[in-house]
Amino acid sequence: QVQLVESGGAFVQAGDSLRLSCAVSGGAFYIYTMGWFRQAPGKERDFVATISSTGGSTRYADSVKGRFTVSRDNAKNTVYLQMNSLKPEDTAVYYCAAGSRTGGIVTSVPNNYDYWGQGTQVTVSS
Repeated sequence: QVQLVESGGAFVQAGDSLRLSCAVSGGAFYIYTMGWFRQAPGKERDFVATISSTGGSTRYADSVKGRFTVSRDNAKNTVYLQMNSLKPEDTAVYYCAAGSRTGGIVTSVPNNYDYWGQGTQVTVSS
């Protein structure tokens, strides 16, 4: 079965940078739309970023635009989220997700994703 494993979460200071990774196994990574979502305590899971199967198209939530960059390496079956200029409001559990029914295009809709990782904690202190 398809498995997603996130890594890279940490406790950092405001203004710091982090890079999250999500390794995918057991599926056809090169056809998947990949997405990043996050969930803060007591809040719903929110869209962060998405990247098309080829990596040629990306989309971001307004709250992270200009600070976060999503990328992928199809040879390594891995998607990344580079997070710069982190703010306390970025504190959340970050999840990666893979969509196999999207035709490879970007999507911010959680229901369009079929597989989810277990999440990695990012805490940003002021």
